[in-house]
Amino acid sequence: MQGAIGRRSAGPARSVLGLAVFVVVCFAVAGLGSLLTTPQTADGGWYDTLNKPFFTPPDWLFGPVWSVLYLMIAVSGWLVWRRRGFFGAPVAMGLFVAQLVLNLLWSAVFFGLQAPGLGLVEILVLWAAILATILAFRRISRPAALLLVPYLAWVTFATALNAGIWLLN
Repeated sequence: MQGAIGRRSAGPARSVLGLAVFVVVCFAVAGLGSLLTTPQTADGGWYDTLNKPFFTPPDWLFGPVWSVLYLMIAVSGWLVWRRRGFFGAPVAMGLFVAQLVLNLLWSAVFFGLQAPGLGLVEILVLWAAILATILAFRRISRPAALLLVPYLAWVTFATALNAGIWLLN
């Protein structure tokens, strides 16, 4: 069997550990993004003062939706890692990491910098990175690719929401 970091994992214990690492990393990104977002979305925070499109969901919905999506993102990455490892799928895993970084960067730009216009540009790059990740993952694991489709759908919706906020403010 091959080593767990660069290549296919050596057994069930390493596979479970690998899944745990993917979950921790994805939820660390979520937590960091939340640190940037929460102060701005609190009552009276910057986001609360913005004009928003009619299709803006209630604030309470974002946490549960993102929690499910981050779990799906983690499992997706783990499936590809389990099959090929990091170095056996450098493009796919590089795209996976890139989309996580871009995901966090959007929170920093939109909420941290309070810049919806720049956030719109950034989220379009994120959208493209997610699509590229899906296409790269599809060659390795169809289930991994399919797990990212709801993420792409939600980011598509978030892009429309971001655009609406930018236009209204």
